[in-house]
Amino acid sequence: MSDQIKFIVDSLNKEPFRKNYNLITFDSLEPMQLLQVLSDVLAEIDPKQLVDIREEMPEQTAKRMLNLLGILKYKPSGNATDMSTFRQGLVIGSKPVIYPVLHWLLQRPNELKKRAYLARFLIKLEVPTEFLQDETVADTNKQYEELMETFKTLHKEYEQLKTSGFSTAEIRKDISAMEEEKDQLIKRVEHLKKRVETAQNHQWMLKIARQLRVEKEREEYLAQQKQEQKNQLFHAVQRLQRVQNQLKGMRQTAADAKPESLMKRLEEEIKFNLYMVTEKFPKEIENKKKELHFLQKVVSEPAMGHSDLLELESKINEINTEVNQLIEKKVMRNEPIEGKLSLYRQQASIISRKKEAKAEELQEAKEKLASLEREASVKRNQTREFDGTEVLKGDEFKRYVNKLRSKSTVFKKKHQIIAELKAEFGLLQRTEELLKQRHENIQQQLETMEEKKGVSGYSYTQEELERVSALKSEVDEMKGRTLDDMSEMVKKLNSLVSEKKSALVSVIKELRQLRQKCQELTQECDEKKSQYDSCAAGLESNRSKLEQEVRRLREECLQEESRYHYTNCMIKNLEVQLRRATDEMKAYISSDQEEKRKAIREQYTKNIAEQENLGKKLREKQKAVRESHGPNMKQAKMWRDLEQLMECKKQCFLKQQSQTSIGQVIQEGGEDRLIL
Repeated sequence: MSDQIKFIVDSLNKEPFRKNYNLITFDSLEPMQLLQVLSDVLAEIDPKQLVDIREEMPEQTAKRMLNLLGILKYKPSGNATDMSTFRQGLVIGSKPVIYPVLHWLLQRPNELKKRAYLARFLIKLEVPTEFLQDETVADTNKQYEELMETFKTLHKEYEQLKTSGFSTAEIRKDISAMEEEKDQLIKRVEHLKKRVETAQNHQWMLKIARQLRVEKEREEYLAQQKQEQKNQLFHAVQRLQRVQNQLKGMRQTAADAKPESLMKRLEEEIKFNLYMVTEKFPKEIENKKKELHFLQKVVSEPAMGHSDLLELESKINEINTEVNQLIEKKVMRNEPIEGKLSLYRQQASIISRKKEAKAEELQEAKEKLASLEREASVKRNQTREFDGTEVLKGDEFKRYVNKLRSKSTVFKKKHQIIAELKAEFGLLQRTEELLKQRHENIQQQLETMEEKKGVSGYSYTQEELERVSALKSEVDEMKGRTLDDMSEMVKKLNSLVSEKKSALVSVIKELRQLRQKCQELTQECDEKKSQYDSCAAGLESNRSKLEQEVRRLREECLQEESRYHYTNCMIKNLEVQLRRATDEMKAYISSDQEEKRKAIREQYTKNIAEQENLGKKLREKQKAVRESHGPNMKQAKMWRDLEQLMECKKQCFLKQQSQTSIGQVIQEGGEDRLIL
């Protein structure tokens, strides 16, 4: 913890913070001051975080800091409960929470600045699916994703250019050299063009040459396609043969073998595959990754000069001398515990090497078996093509039987050897486990002894130095190889550049002619386009006028049609009314009484007389009701009063009966009974 605080104080006292703290003043800071320091450090990484926390709510401060720490991929130690305590500690400004955050931030400021910068453009905004149903929102989201991908590619190119080691002076020299070459090529092209123009039918010859080049390119493309199809056919045939062999082998094993042997074979294959997947392949992948990382680092570094090589050699010599001194000290001490430990280490390394060697032998044997099976299938197919049969007869069959017997004896011996190896492997596994346990115990004892003696971490540093020296030697070898490869690559590139330059001469000639032709065609195209635009504008104006006139005539036509239909309907209505009027006049004028009764006037007069009679009767009835209304109301009131009087009498009678029965004594059957 003290080393952590010391590192934080030293970093805060440097640029760009310049806080001028010491251990005591930094440790005595209040929680608000400590949160302000954390906010200032985050503001140096992301300028948006430059906030005075006194003007901000604590929840907002904690949320802002947690969001940025999540973007920077800070992982506090612990589980979910520790995460809740981490959030609470960040809100209240707890020192055990903020000190590790500051230490982590100040260790890698440049990396975190880059991560915060990229987060501004690469954190994807999640749009709900119901909003994506809208076409404009979906198109905008798609455009946003495409811009994000372009930003990723541009940023990668920028980083590669930064680490490529090219200087501006070299690039300028290359550009000037290329411009000189360009001028020379232009002069050559012009000279050749003048020579060609003097010949007859040079345009036709150029056209024929262009067609020839196109056909050659097409021929190369078709040849490449043919070769690819041949390769695909070859791979397909090989795959088919391999699958047929596997099917045949599986059928044979299924027909001959027993379930116990199959299970045993499967268990062995599973164990072997587990070992390859869990131990061998991860180690190989890790070694390849380290080698790739180292090669990338070597490629990204600028070219080394003689002085750089001398400096590296001096550093290597110093490290070797230090390693030798440490080895001598170790030999001088000659501790017995270290001797036992080295013995166990040697045994464990021998066992692991044996295990790896056996696994490699088994893998090689499997590969050899697969190749032999492929060869056997090829030979078998050839014999089928020649003879059509595979029957063995006479001496061949005897030889085949003898060979099988010898193979069976060899198989039994090998099987016995494998069983012994398995037994030995089991013992070695057990001894390895015991040795690991002893190694852990001895390591703990060694650590306690080192702590007692005051030299804690000595054995670890010694192992690290040995490992570093081994890695250093490997790195030196790899650097030598990479330098040779780079020199060969430079030679190849120079030769390729010269070949491309020579090949570009004819292309540049054709390009000149095509450019001139393109300029002529563009001029002609511009003239035709201007003519087309003027003609199109005149036609467009005429078309608009005609459309307006047609629209006006259509509206007039519709109005006239509607007026025609309206007048037609009115004429029909008037005809109907005229017909009814003539019928009415005929009926009214005629002397026949039946026809007069059918007339509308007679019907209306009859209805009027009936309604007048009905009105007279209703008025008389109304008069009678008004005259009898007062006496009828008095009579109804008298009946209601009578009803109330009878109800009152009824209540009085019931009350009198109930009072007379209370407290009365009745004698029945020689018994007295009191009624309450």
